[in-house]
Amino acid sequence: MKAALLTGYRSDLEISDLPDPDCPRDGVVLEVLACGICRSDWHVWVGADPDVSLPQVGGHEYCGVVRAVGADVTRWRVGDRVIAPFILACGGCADCQAGNQTICADQVVPGFTAPGAFAEQIAVPRADVNLTELPEGMDPALAAALGCRVTTAWHALTGRAALRPGEWLAVWGAGGVGLAAALIGKALGARVVVADLVQEKLDHALSLGIDAAVHAGGADPVGELREITGGGADLSVEALGIAPTTINALKCLRKLGRMVQVGMPAGDHAAMRLPWDVVYSGQLAIYGTRGMPAWRYPSLLSLISGGLDLSPMIARRVTLSDVSTELAAFDGPAPPGIAVITDFTR
Repeated sequence: MKAALLTGYRSDLEISDLPDPDCPRDGVVLEVLACGICRSDWHVWVGADPDVSLPQVGGHEYCGVVRAVGADVTRWRVGDRVIAPFILACGGCADCQAGNQTICADQVVPGFTAPGAFAEQIAVPRADVNLTELPEGMDPALAAALGCRVTTAWHALTGRAALRPGEWLAVWGAGGVGLAAALIGKALGARVVVADLVQEKLDHALSLGIDAAVHAGGADPVGELREITGGGADLSVEALGIAPTTINALKCLRKLGRMVQVGMPAGDHAAMRLPWDVVYSGQLAIYGTRGMPAWRYPSLLSLISGGLDLSPMIARRVTLSDVSTELAAFDGPAPPGIAVITDFTR
C-alpha cells in the first residue's frame, strides 16, 4: 500500500510502498476513503508528542471500507463502511465500562501509538467497541473530519461543559475544532462569538451564521468580547492549546462561567502561566477534554441528520503527496477550513 511516512521531524513525509497491514484478531483492516489533516498531526510532525516513535504513519481522522475482519469480531463484515474515534479504547476496563473510553489506560491512538491513516489501508484493533457505521450518503470527507475535530468539539460542549440554549459561547481559535465548536454551538441554540488572528477565518465564520467575531490581534480583544456578550461569555472554548488564547478564554468569562480546554497543549505549551486570580474571583470552572467516547456517535450523527451542515468546514481535498505542505501550513496562521486526503494513489 502507499503511505505517507514520517522519518524525521519537520521533514517532508516520504510517499512509500509499505506492506499491507495484518488484520488484528479483534479488529479489521480498512481501505481508507478519507483522512483529515489535523493540528494534532502537526504536533507529531514537529516532534512535540512524546508518545510517537519514528518512523510513523500519521493520520487519526479517518473513515473507510472493511476489507478484512479478525476472527474475534462479531459486529462487522467485509464491505461495511465505518468511522472511528481517534482514541481506540479497550472496552473492558473499569473506565470503559463506566462510559469513559477517552481515559482508557490501554488506549490505542492511530498516528501516534500505532500506524495511522495517511495510507491506503489501516488496521483498526478493538473493532466491536470502537467502530460506528458510516451513515448512508454521508460524504467520506465529512465523515473523516468527524473523527477528531467535530467529535472533540461535540463532547466538549455536551459531554463536559454542558452548553445550554441561549448562553453565550466564546470560541478562541477558528481553525477546524474551533469552527466545529462554533457551528455545533449555534445548532444547540447558543449565541456564538469567535476570536482569531486571521480575518479571513472570522469572515468565514460570520458567513456561516456565527453571531459575532473578534480580531484577537486588536487592542483589547477580551474587552471587546465581554462587551458583545453583555458582561462575558457563559462558556468559552480554547481551541489552540497555547497560553495567550487560554488566558483570554478565562478572562472573557462572566462570573461562574466555564472554560473547556480543547486545544492540545504540547511542547513548549505543555506548561502555562495562567491568571488564577481570575479563576478564584470569578469562581470559574475549568474542564479538560480529549476526544469522544465511541458510544456518543449516535447523538452527534442525529444532530447532523437533523440539519447541521458541517460541509463548509472542508476547504481542500488533497492527495497523500500534499500532506507535508498542509502540515507546514500550521507553522503560521493557517487558512480557513480543513484539508482532507481523498486521493491515496499519489
